[in-house]
Amino acid sequence: MSKHSELIGIWRLLSFDVEYQASGLRKPYYGDQGNTLASGFMILTPEGRMMVLVAGGGREPGQTDEKQAALFRTMLSYTGGYKVEEDKFITAVDVSWNELWTGTEQVRYFVLEDDRLDIMTAWMPHPLHSESIVRGVLSWERTK
Repeated sequence: MSKHSELIGIWRLLSFDVEYQASGLRKPYYGDQGNTLASGFMILTPEGRMMVLVAGGGREPGQTDEKQAALFRTMLSYTGGYKVEEDKFITAVDVSWNELWTGTEQVRYFVLEDDRLDIMTAWMPHPLHSESIVRGVLSWERTK
């Protein structure tokens, strides 16, 4: 069975962490909002399309510009065609919650073990603390 076919399915998010390269320490990406962690789903089709939606925990409806901006900052969603190359998959993003991603290729590394899929971004400077090198780690469980 090819790695592509092993990834096909619907995946439920178990955790979304930021991992610090220097220490190996992991923290919830959106923070632990009263033990309400991020939730989401990812769908990988046999035709090579992926869709993902992740929302931080503890989100509240927002009618003001400030609250709506907070909602935007605590979610991510994108879709596009994907291909698998060894231990990574590459998505050619054609629609995204953040227009900076639209038209880009998003490269992710993965480890698949039975019905658990761990996906990692590349190592990069932390967006708020540039002295720290981090990566995102998302753990998924195949839905039945």
